[in-house]
Amino acid sequence: MAEDTASAALTLRDIAREAGVSLATVDRVLHKRPGVRPDTVRRVLETIERNAFQPHVAAAELARGRARRFAFVMPTGANPFMLQIQAYLGEMSGWLSARRLAVEMVMTDVFDPSVLAAALEQLAGSDYDGIAVVALDHPSVRAAINDLVDSGAKVVTLVSDVPSSRRHHYVGIDNIAAGRTAGALIGRLVGPGRGSTPGKVAIIAGSQGLRDHAERIFGFNQVMASEFSHLEILPLLEGRDEDDRSEQLISRLLARHPDIVGLYNVGAGTQGVAKALTEAGREKQIVFIAHDLTAMTRKLLLQGTLDVAISQNPGHEARAAVRVLLSLARQEPILSEQENIRIDILMRDNLP
Repeated sequence: MAEDTASAALTLRDIAREAGVSLATVDRVLHKRPGVRPDTVRRVLETIERNAFQPHVAAAELARGRARRFAFVMPTGANPFMLQIQAYLGEMSGWLSARRLAVEMVMTDVFDPSVLAAALEQLAGSDYDGIAVVALDHPSVRAAINDLVDSGAKVVTLVSDVPSSRRHHYVGIDNIAAGRTAGALIGRLVGPGRGSTPGKVAIIAGSQGLRDHAERIFGFNQVMASEFSHLEILPLLEGRDEDDRSEQLISRLLARHPDIVGLYNVGAGTQGVAKALTEAGREKQIVFIAHDLTAMTRKLLLQGTLDVAISQNPGHEARAAVRVLLSLARQEPILSEQENIRIDILMRDNLP
């Protein structure tokens, strides 16, 4: 199903301009009033159909007494994927305005459960109609989400879920499947050219408290234990999605284990991991799997430092989160097919 929101941001004036008629003519066609030539009616209707324009949606939103406000609780820091989501939300300004919607960013430390819970608690007394949160799976965060739901807000978890909470919907990929995919790729790509086998596989995550990271680790370990048991999985490292911290952790690990043949980065911090591999002179020897397509991971793929990026579309996630919140606020059904976020496997040879 199409994910592009450009046509949805059109107004009646845009339709009139594209059809080459006046705004009054478009209005007459929409309301089936007389006085419009058949070929003009046809041209206007074709323009509306071509752009998938839904005038009743914009009209209904404009008739409301106030705009709806959505808050997006996002992590602080320079996580490239999260920054992409924020950028796509900014690009939706026309679509949002047509529906009298406002999206506001609330930046916080999502790795600290007390800080994240406090940020959510502050939103409970606000007049936000909906809240999307990159969530940490922790009892205090779960309680804060439930309090928001009790206050009447619609809550959607984004990228990382808290399934035991009463949140209304989760927008993101199947992270267990993503982790299993990473495990299968490392197991199959490790070969004679990558050093001696059996060997060791390193894994670094932002935090096991993030549900998406925990589920990816679970899926990864499932596959490695059942299909590639000859490979030894080293103890998990936590880099908090920070480049400098991830670089230091991986540098020390490489120095201690010269027989590492595979490395899986569960979250962000990929640039730091790649720097550690390069400085150790092992960027061509170790199968390196990471997540998300950014300008940086694209460069690493082209260089051959990164073998595979397991990707999810940040634009789709941004749009899906807003659409789901809007459907919840309107008490309309959620189009599950449209909001399903797929897993993409990207290598140097199939970069979009």
